[in-house]
Amino acid sequence: MKLAFCLFKYFPFGGLQRDFLRIALACRDRGHEIGVFVMKWEGDIPDAFKIDLVPVQKLTNHGNCAAFARSLKQKDLDKYDVVVGFNKMPGLDIYFAADSCYQTRFQEARTMFPRFGFRFRTYVSLEKAVFSPVSKTHILILSQKVKRNYVDAYGTPEERFSLLPPGIDLTAFDWRERISVRKQVREEFGLGETFLLLMVGSAFRTKGVDRSIAAVASLPAGLRGKTRLFVIGQGNQRPLIRMAAKLGIESRIRFLGGREDVPRFLLAADLLLHPSRNETYGMTLLEAMAAGLPVLATDNCGFAGHVEKAGAGLLIPSPFVQKTMNQMLAEALFSSEKNRWRENGLAFIAKSDISSLPQKAADIIENFTPLGRAGMKLLSRNTARRIIGLPA
Repeated sequence: MKLAFCLFKYFPFGGLQRDFLRIALACRDRGHEIGVFVMKWEGDIPDAFKIDLVPVQKLTNHGNCAAFARSLKQKDLDKYDVVVGFNKMPGLDIYFAADSCYQTRFQEARTMFPRFGFRFRTYVSLEKAVFSPVSKTHILILSQKVKRNYVDAYGTPEERFSLLPPGIDLTAFDWRERISVRKQVREEFGLGETFLLLMVGSAFRTKGVDRSIAAVASLPAGLRGKTRLFVIGQGNQRPLIRMAAKLGIESRIRFLGGREDVPRFLLAADLLLHPSRNETYGMTLLEAMAAGLPVLATDNCGFAGHVEKAGAGLLIPSPFVQKTMNQMLAEALFSSEKNRWRENGLAFIAKSDISSLPQKAADIIENFTPLGRAGMKLLSRNTARRIIGLPA
């Protein structure tokens, strides 16, 4: 089969991008041809991937997203058997739901002002192109809660969803190597016996890096002096470095950028911090459990329920209160339960299917019968735009 994969941007360290790559590689390894349509590609290109760069140059992110969606209409996608998207856009046969429901987020924010802006209308129109009842796009999703948000917002028929397990690469974690890896990392960074807190993920504001910095600064002086926070991922560091300096803990925080060796740090750290403002899934929570690393995360993360079910750490309740996180961080560092959280996480991972996402997604792609693009071709441009509401 000839398969087209569409996403706005690829870079090696994003969660959405990682899911795309593992699914596309699983399809390639089954003998399928892989074409990828992106605005931008960073990093190595896998063997047998054909990358088609779609140039767009708008002044805003939402303008670029809408322009990319329009530009795809000019591409010869009919030569592909199945078109798979990892961002919301019209014309997809299959959409992998890596993002939460945009409409639901704004309803929960309880503000009407963004609804009158082009940004809001653009993102909702792209979302509607996938989830509207008249769309034919089949949706791959990892959470019943996220699915329910989309169904409630758009009335999407239940039969258009397929629920998938997570896709953790368990081969990257060997608990038996923890002691030696921990020693190597601590020697490499001169950590000694300090508490190593770890954050993993791009989009630093969304992940709550500022919340973690504030929590570290709130620790009692003696404990704060024995604590370091490492942040792995891509994002704007400068305001966070200024924040840490203002709080007097700049030397306690280190930004490591995007890295390929994240499992080493998960094995070496003492606690994963993930106080995310908005997290559809939070795959790093499961990776931490697979590495035997206790978790302190906000309860609104999609996979936070797994942490609670396993008893693998602590969840910060919603609505988020910084003082509560500060207290819970100190509690977690002092807690005699850390070893139990570690063991509970490992036991939960051992008995759960958290790694077969790429294979099961590839199964669905292989067996999918496209309906949407042929039907949409019969519609005039204006009729199609009216149905999906895509701005010009």
